[in-house]
Amino acid sequence: MMVENDETLVLRAQNGDMTALDTLVRNHQSWVFNLALRMVWRRNVAEDAAQEIMIKAVTHLGNFEGRSKFSTWLHRIAVNHLLNVRKSEMEEKSMTFTDMAASLEGVQDEELPDPRALPVETHLLVEEARLGCITAMLMCLERRQRLAFVLGEVFGESSETAAAAMEVTPANFRQLLSRARQDLYQFMHDKCGLVNRANPCRCARKASDFMRAGWLDPANLQFTKDRIHAVRQHSAALLSELEGMDREHAELYHAQPMLTGPDLAARLRSLVQQSGFSVE
Repeated sequence: MMVENDETLVLRAQNGDMTALDTLVRNHQSWVFNLALRMVWRRNVAEDAAQEIMIKAVTHLGNFEGRSKFSTWLHRIAVNHLLNVRKSEMEEKSMTFTDMAASLEGVQDEELPDPRALPVETHLLVEEARLGCITAMLMCLERRQRLAFVLGEVFGESSETAAAAMEVTPANFRQLLSRARQDLYQFMHDKCGLVNRANPCRCARKASDFMRAGWLDPANLQFTKDRIHAVRQHSAALLSELEGMDREHAELYHAQPMLTGPDLAARLRSLVQQSGFSVE
């Protein structure tokens, strides 16, 4: 079967083809959701943000003139939305790296719970603790630095592509990314046992207290369910582009899973049909 490119799908959707619109949304909804998840931390908040982004894209699709790639146009909408959306629960705390260090030091080290008392296998619990913690570290970066880090370091976008989405120069983007790397990797080197074995912090020892604090819910996994593949498979060239950085830190983020997320196409089709809105 021949796979249609975005430009063809856009033209068909602009002419009222709902099947083309569904396909276009499904081609990009996972990227949008995964970006949102790394920006807001809570899965339900990320799902809402991703839906709002795709609604903006659909309702403005008639204005897309093809002067850039559709993905570049959509990514700019996503970035603008995530830069300006109201603060998430995690952001309201205005957590700094100093605050996070204190929080981790206050978490008790314990053995994992009895597997028979858990709704998931213990290895998934540890993985959820790991992913939740390293994603929470991103929340210590201010929004623009966080976006630069996710686009450039996690998703492996080029300086030119990411800069276009953020509407800054490539040089400005590289500066934002460099500062984010410096701050985040210094914290990880000082505190995280995943990259510096001399640090005592271990995900398996923190998981039980993470559950008590409400940061980890084994019955409602945020970061380990519906995974598609690792980010490294989404952007395999990233590690070869890293210059002068500790690859172990980068690989920790590059190995994070890409998640399927919600079926936004079905939701948007329903909204469009109920409202009588046309993308033309």
